[in-house]
Amino acid sequence: MERTTRPVADLLEHLVGLQAQTPHTAYVGIWSRLVDFDPEVLSSLLLDRRVVRLALMRGTIHLVTARDAWALRPLIQPVLDRVQKTFDRRLEGIDGTELLARGRAYVDEEPRTFKALGDHLLERWLGRDRMALEQAIRTAVPLVQVPPRGLWGRSGPVAHTSIDAWMGRPPSPPGLGLDGLVRRYLDAFGPATVMDAQEWCGLTRLRDVFERLRPELVTFEDEDGRELFDHPDALRPDADIPVPVRYLYDYENLMLSYVDRSRMFTDRPARPITPRDNESISTFTVDGLISGTWSVERGRASATLAISPIVALAASEVVEVHEEGERLLRFLASDDTNRDIRLVDRWEVGAST
Repeated sequence: MERTTRPVADLLEHLVGLQAQTPHTAYVGIWSRLVDFDPEVLSSLLLDRRVVRLALMRGTIHLVTARDAWALRPLIQPVLDRVQKTFDRRLEGIDGTELLARGRAYVDEEPRTFKALGDHLLERWLGRDRMALEQAIRTAVPLVQVPPRGLWGRSGPVAHTSIDAWMGRPPSPPGLGLDGLVRRYLDAFGPATVMDAQEWCGLTRLRDVFERLRPELVTFEDEDGRELFDHPDALRPDADIPVPVRYLYDYENLMLSYVDRSRMFTDRPARPITPRDNESISTFTVDGLISGTWSVERGRASATLAISPIVALAASEVVEVHEEGERLLRFLASDDTNRDIRLVDRWEVGAST
């Protein structure tokens, strides 16, 4: 609701990371939360190996601090193991110890793309399933996706090396434990249900963890009778407090950290959001609810922010969406000569509002 001045690394640790499947969109997630966010600060953290990108919650690439990378990966390992079971049959007859040793040595030597890794493994196991071989290494070896991939305004191959090769020895002690994981989840996303926490991280059977923590937590009941947990001293703003317009990125935590995503939507949209094949969708909120989608269209020396509402907006809300959109466009396209905002399929409520 309010942008903070806390350092980038502190923000990432508070949120327990940001999903970063696409190399640059998580920058918008940080921009929406920080005052005067300089994207080069995050790029520097990535180059200095104080922040990394690796597979964590839900088995997806996340942007986390180095300290959290060490602490979270062992806890999330069962999520990756569950995915690996779908590949095990395709690896029958292959010595798993030899496969792991060969793959780890190869990515330890220098960062490798999955194609290069697959080629290397196929030299030993000719004719076997490339994806299954690659996935076995991705599951067993914590792989960091290295720069220049993920740097602001830059790109590079999707190359990986092991967390050990990239960051050296883990901090001592690196452990967090499931109790600590749930506490941190509630710090960022409470009040929440057990199923919400499981949806967020991909783990199952967290009910026992919540029960252990129950004496130190407070509980509530939502409109559907589900039990919500939170820390006693957590901020829980009143429902009537106005929430400023926010532009969310395509893998926004506010959407992916709960089972019921309808909590973010109005029950009276003018039109639904239509998914697009092979293209992620970024949204914006008005008073805390998803109210439309946005995208940036690039020209040779121009950038246009296309805003498509899914609800009828009051004139004052249109102004606020536009003003925050101008700030977003300056952040995303500061070097473009011409910047413009285009409102697509606009609906407005009556002039009296």
